[in-house]
Amino acid sequence: MALTHKVQPVLHGSVAEAMHNSVPAGLADREVFCLRLQEIYGAAIACEILGAMSSNQYRCYWLNPLQSSRLRGEDLGGEPVVSLAEVFQVPVDHPITQHPAASDGQIYIQNPSSYFAVATLAPKPEEEVLDLAAAPGGKTLAMAVRMQNTGRIAAVEPIRGRFHRMQANLQRCGVNNVQYYQRDGRSVGRAVPERFDRVLLDAPCSSESRMRWQDQQSFGHWSLRKVRETQRKQKSLLRSAYAALKPGGVMVYCTCSFAPEENELVVNALLRKSDAMLLAIANPPENSSSGLTQWMGKDLDAQLGHSLRITPKGPWDGFYLAHIAKPQ
Repeated sequence: MALTHKVQPVLHGSVAEAMHNSVPAGLADREVFCLRLQEIYGAAIACEILGAMSSNQYRCYWLNPLQSSRLRGEDLGGEPVVSLAEVFQVPVDHPITQHPAASDGQIYIQNPSSYFAVATLAPKPEEEVLDLAAAPGGKTLAMAVRMQNTGRIAAVEPIRGRFHRMQANLQRCGVNNVQYYQRDGRSVGRAVPERFDRVLLDAPCSSESRMRWQDQQSFGHWSLRKVRETQRKQKSLLRSAYAALKPGGVMVYCTCSFAPEENELVVNALLRKSDAMLLAIANPPENSSSGLTQWMGKDLDAQLGHSLRITPKGPWDGFYLAHIAKPQ
């Protein structure tokens, strides 16, 4: 069932207690953020999210068969993540990032929510795929693995430093089916219309789910105004991604934000102005719920109930995904 919580002007119960216990006086943006969590999820889930934002207990990795076929996930001390057995979790203080398998590309450190986005897109060998905001390259690598290093991935990243780090990451991991483009993704749809079988857009966002509640610097660049500014870029990127998708193709739009302005409202704008359709997302994790079909008293496209909100729990980061199809 889609979430349809209406705005409440005050905090209630456990959410209010969590905020008063955690928020120094005078940090208005944190108060706004906390209120919005309640508006989106209701008091109980909002309180759970605040708790998850107060600690990071796990680090996750998956095996890269492009560099190693002998290593097993359990060999490094990890346990399979529930609902996503290809990904392994270890305690956050585990020295997995210092292991030689990480430095030579045999494993890749990545949150299961990010890996799940690629599993939802499900690229196949020999396809032509677009990764429209590709740095640092983890999702590009996961796509290359699923494609068995065949076909072609166009990896787009506009920022010079991130572009070169992405190239280095993917080359270290044995990827050879990627072509790299340092350009603004908003122009790609016009340049190569209806070119790609599948498109991934992990859109630049406010990264709300990666903020840490006690860390003031986490909120230093967050405000509702900036969320709305980011939305404009996301809408342009999604229009470009959809324009680049072949008829009959599919794409995934995702963010690591809780904000409806960066999630359902972006996809809703595409649904209003195109023939796009939303597909149900298979095998969602237990800590997930349907996308919003109402926000701030306004009804959104009912198809948004097919999109998915992953709430942060255990090793999973908060994430939003929409699986979008272009009709033939």
